[in-house]
Amino acid sequence: MNKEEGREKMSENEDTEDAYDVENVFAKILRGELRCDKVCENEGALAFRDVSPRAPVHVLVIPKASVKTWDAWLELGLEEREYFLTLVREVIEVEGLKKGGYRVVMNAGRDGCQEVPHFHMHILGGRVLGKILP
Repeated sequence: MNKEEGREKMSENEDTEDAYDVENVFAKILRGELRCDKVCENEGALAFRDVSPRAPVHVLVIPKASVKTWDAWLELGLEEREYFLTLVREVIEVEGLKKGGYRVVMNAGRDGCQEVPHFHMHILGGRVLGKILP
């Protein structure tokens, strides 16, 4: 799915703001229908390389739960949230980003340019990343 298709999918889902699209690309990855370049995984989350990296290191971390947004993720149980955040920390360590620094980004909804309607974090690093917004 390219960026425009992702934005169109988000627009289609605006009427059903809380509905989770079981056909989104991350849901398909979690079901094993699509491949990914896995970095690491635990019981509640999966981390894999972005197919369109914006930095030398660009890893996505997704919960295994079917949640669309940050707000929905916050409604998960403590254990599920802990799995996710533990995996974020593991990615930072495995990718050697602690020393030089990194950026963690979440995009939410149309205005935040969320391309896939499944909650996720981007972990970026490996070079000076510049300002957050132009």
